[in-house]
This record gives sequence, structure tokens and C-alpha cells, in this order.
Amino acid sequence: MKYDVNCIFCKIVNGDIPCAKLYEDDDVMAFLDVNPVTYGHALVISKDHYANFLSTPKDVMNKVMNVAQRIGQVQIEQLGAKGINILTNCKEAAGQEVQHFHVHVIPRYTSSDGFKLELKQLKDVNLPAIAKEIKEKL
Repeated sequence: MKYDVNCIFCKIVNGDIPCAKLYEDDDVMAFLDVNPVTYGHALVISKDHYANFLSTPKDVMNKVMNVAQRIGQVQIEQLGAKGINILTNCKEAAGQEVQHFHVHVIPRYTSSDGFKLELKQLKDVNLPAIAKEIKEKL
């Protein structure tokens, strides 16, 4: 198993730190966030240590997303959520605090509950130039 002794999520996987576990298999673990922004806010993580979404193997990423999907379905069915936000941050500039791949599954009850994502439109962009720059490396 890929393990980082300084990583809080690796310590949770190893059983060194307790959690309110929702799910576990050979590759994935899910538990409630200890600092929830809404009722039932869950984290789904890879059990092996990968820094973020960008460095996680596709098969592991798919397993994490499958569990995240099921948790979201249950949050709507059992907790009465009206919607779900699925979120992963990559690197500190994007708000990633724990450098271990994880997905937030955030149940939403109202538009004014504890989570707000604000998207502001970027003005004066050259979309064809940006698309060309990205496509050249795909």
C-alpha cells in the first residue's frame, strides 16, 4: 500500500485516527467529514496515497467516483437532500488542504445552507486560443 506517514487520510486508512466510516473495500474508504459544511457531508478517498485527482490512476479514480455516486444517491434517498455537490480540489491554489486524493460528497438542502460555490465570469478571453493551447497537449 502506498502510505505517507504525515498524511491524515493515510492515518485514517491505517486505523490510527478514528472516523465515522460509511464504506470500505480494498481500494476505497468513505467517511463523514469532521468539519462538515452540510448535514451528511462525506469524503471518499483512495486507500493508497496519491496527491490528488491529477496523479490518481484511472481505475482507482473510477472506484472512488462509483462510491461517491452511491453515497450521493443515499443522501437524497435517506437524508432528504435536494441536490448534491461532488467536489475535488487539486493543489493548494484550488483549495486542496489535504494532499491525498479525495472527493467531497456534499448534500444540499437549500441554496443557503453551509456550502456556497461562486463562479464569476471571466471577461475578455480568447476561447479559440485557449482551446488550441490545451488541445495541443491532449
